[in-house]
Amino acid sequence: MTKKQKKVLYRIIIAAVLMGVLLVLPLEEGSIIRFALFLVPYFVIGYDILQKAFKGIKNKQVFDENFLMAVATIGAMALGEYTEGVAVMLFYQIGELFQSYAIGKSRRNISALMDIRPDYANLKQNGELVQVDPDEVEIGSEIVVQPGEKIPIDGVVIDGSASLDTAALTGESVPRSAKVGDEVISGCINMSGVLTIRTTKEFGESTASKILDLVENASSKKSKPENFISRFARVYTPVVCYSALALAVIPPVVRLIIGMDPLWTQWIYRALTFLVISCPCALVISIPLTFFAGIGGASHAGVLVKGSNYLDLLSRAKYVVMDKTGTLTEGVFQVTKIVPFDISEEELLEKTAMAEVFSNHPISKSLKEAYGKPIDSSKVVDVQEVAGAGIKANVDGTEVAAGNEKLMTSLGLSIDNVNEPGTVIHVAIDGQYKGYILISDKLKATSKEAVKALKKAGVKKTVMLTGDSKQVADIVAADLGLDQVYSELLPADKVTKVEELLEYKQPKEQLIFVGDGINDAPVLSRADIGVAMGALGSDAAIEAADIVLMDDDPKKIAKAIGIARKCMRIVYENIYFAIGIKVGCLILGAFGIANMWFAIFADVGVMVIAVLNAIRALRVK
Repeated sequence: MTKKQKKVLYRIIIAAVLMGVLLVLPLEEGSIIRFALFLVPYFVIGYDILQKAFKGIKNKQVFDENFLMAVATIGAMALGEYTEGVAVMLFYQIGELFQSYAIGKSRRNISALMDIRPDYANLKQNGELVQVDPDEVEIGSEIVVQPGEKIPIDGVVIDGSASLDTAALTGESVPRSAKVGDEVISGCINMSGVLTIRTTKEFGESTASKILDLVENASSKKSKPENFISRFARVYTPVVCYSALALAVIPPVVRLIIGMDPLWTQWIYRALTFLVISCPCALVISIPLTFFAGIGGASHAGVLVKGSNYLDLLSRAKYVVMDKTGTLTEGVFQVTKIVPFDISEEELLEKTAMAEVFSNHPISKSLKEAYGKPIDSSKVVDVQEVAGAGIKANVDGTEVAAGNEKLMTSLGLSIDNVNEPGTVIHVAIDGQYKGYILISDKLKATSKEAVKALKKAGVKKTVMLTGDSKQVADIVAADLGLDQVYSELLPADKVTKVEELLEYKQPKEQLIFVGDGINDAPVLSRADIGVAMGALGSDAAIEAADIVLMDDDPKKIAKAIGIARKCMRIVYENIYFAIGIKVGCLILGAFGIANMWFAIFADVGVMVIAVLNAIRALRVK
């Protein structure tokens, strides 16, 4: 509890004790002494509300909850309802204290969940370690991260190995290993070993800083319900104030005209009760708090939402369009099959890897990684790259040709059609066909479950867009159970396909595009909601997308939709509950059925219930 909260709590206790004593004392009704004594707890508990109301009037910003409370309680005191005047102010302050504590607790929980801001960096200077502010560390500096410390700045490991806790970034408890040559990002906690890291970014451009900035600024992008509540409060408060004034004046005047007792006191009391009931605190506080808690809960689950407006849109997602490479597949090419003819698998792979020794193409790299042994490049001569076909080379005295069907045809070799998903490297040695090597981008282990989860969540259509061949794309789509697939697309073609789908859907339905955030920036921007997948440490993803999944698990797409729907469900529960209770109590108050104590429940009680409901958005299963 903060100092300010403790101060309010002490005032509540003092005012409650004083009020209890005054209720016990045999004071004469309507006496000046009784009035003067009740003013003491009234000012103890309500002086700050009166100050705020006066400042609002002075600054020509009259109609707010402070003004409503001030008018209602001053009116009650003037009518001789001292107990109720003090009680309204007392319970209002109790509600405000509870609200302040709830919001503070939410902020502390989110701060703990997103506890990735480093306090210092161990900088290597002249052979010694010096603790410095991360802001002072320049690109290319060497820093040391010891067990238990956070990685302060993005960089590359140049010495040591360790297990890293990435839970604050990804929501996943499984540690990741880091060794020499691996890129590491700020915000991870070193669980074992000592790492020496060469920094590749400044602190302000590091992953932790960018994520914290996005979470802290998420409140600036408001959802439709939040904007509605803001506009509603601006119109609603003046309307209820003028309605209360009309309730206090018009019925007595009418009664006076027709010769009846005007009952001024009774109607003014009703008007004051009407004011207390009408205070819009429950809505004004609970709706933003729900979105704040929802964004915080999503962050803990590794789903970074850039604004509450995106939670609103995500909750109505009915079309999910996904890139293939890096989203549904690992995005890492590797040798998955070797089919030799009149040669061993080892020799076929060795000859092919040696022929590709000078190439930096991803396929060449995958062949060399699969071979896994040092290659003596001096044994490889007369290397000739055939554009769009493959490569020829003299490998240790033998002529090796590795490439596609075109290359084999140019050599006068006929081969059978290979109907398998992936890139096929056909190999000929000394003019004879010796087999093929299949290189594939493996499906992620959770991709099938992800598609099932999306359909279970009510998504109408799942679509895959890819630049791969139709044969490969169709096999992957069928394996995953996707509704539609478009293949052999350039980046511009992907935008066109998304635009076609946008025209097809209903106005209230939303379309998500999920990509790796690097090559898919145009499509991420064009979709209703751009979701960056596998974005751990990817600047392009964080910049281009509206929502960032901080690891590469496609199941998080359905989880993000679930979080958004839960948040919006709580928002509308609070709106319907608060407005429903308010309207009912206002009608009862206008007819004199509800008294000031009933009004206290309609204001403070409803606010407390709404705030408690809002905090549920922080919990994500």
